[in-house]
Amino acid sequence: MRAADVERCADLPKLEEVRVRFLGRKGELTELLKALKNLSLDDRRTLGPLAQALKDSLDRQVSARRAELEDAYDAASLQKDAIDLTLPSLRPPRGRLHPLTTTLHEIACIFQFMGYSWEEGPFIEDERHNFSALNIPDDHPARDSHDTFYLQGLPLLLRTHTSTVQVRVMESSKPPLRVVCPGRVFRHEQIDATHSAVFHQVEGLVIDEGVGFADLKGHLQAFLQKLLGPSTQTRFRPSYFPFTEPSTEVDVKCFFCPGSGCPACKRTGWIEILGAGVVNPAVLSAVGYDPEKWSGFAFGIGVERVAMLLHGVQDLRDFYSNDLRFLAQFDEDLV
Repeated sequence: MRAADVERCADLPKLEEVRVRFLGRKGELTELLKALKNLSLDDRRTLGPLAQALKDSLDRQVSARRAELEDAYDAASLQKDAIDLTLPSLRPPRGRLHPLTTTLHEIACIFQFMGYSWEEGPFIEDERHNFSALNIPDDHPARDSHDTFYLQGLPLLLRTHTSTVQVRVMESSKPPLRVVCPGRVFRHEQIDATHSAVFHQVEGLVIDEGVGFADLKGHLQAFLQKLLGPSTQTRFRPSYFPFTEPSTEVDVKCFFCPGSGCPACKRTGWIEILGAGVVNPAVLSAVGYDPEKWSGFAFGIGVERVAMLLHGVQDLRDFYSNDLRFLAQFDEDLV
């Protein structure tokens, strides 16, 4: 066995094969050492140390080569499993606004483009701002605890509409006014596919001299055509609200059928989208405006209803489920 035999070993199995061949229990050098016992004493004294030195030298060569091959194997393994630090890291998906938030913003921003200012107010209100100033009488069913959340032991409640913001704006500002009031409202309702105890509204108010129903109709038609498309057809039906007179409910021709009748429009061909009317003079008087000089109109839009129509959602509760599988439909980056 020569040093070259060890150096030529390209891997550990080959090196082990060479070691066993020369240094194993039945290896060539091992057999040579065993044969020394058959020599004379003088020959053993001469050849024994030489043979042992050769064995020790070969052991060191094998050990050194083994260390080299093990280091090379480890280096190759590390290279194979190495992480490419030049690759971009995985980042968590970007969040997106909730579909109700985007719908609310879209509605309010259309009115802002039409010259309305965005106003907000408190969730907790008193009866004056929520009812009395809006010409809602004391015996009106809306004041009942079955419809409104009252704070225990306090003359306060959770607002049932964002009309309360309109009252506060009128109390603190002089006309003319053009405001839109988006926000969350609360009503004591049974939760089902189309009703919730917590939902969102966008209400608007215009106060100026000589403002009437024709102005209301023009503003709402312009808004709905901007929101739903220029071909949107509208229908104004007489209705009743204590704070407006005359009052109306506005429908749009069903864009699922369209107009021929389907479950979405309850086979009528029309879908109710909002309520509106000319501001009742009693409301103007309640906030200190002269109803002989000033007039105006107001409207209220249910954000959840609009979002359901825009996205084809059948159950309002889906918006509040926090299910990313549902929310991902509105933005592909959510999953």
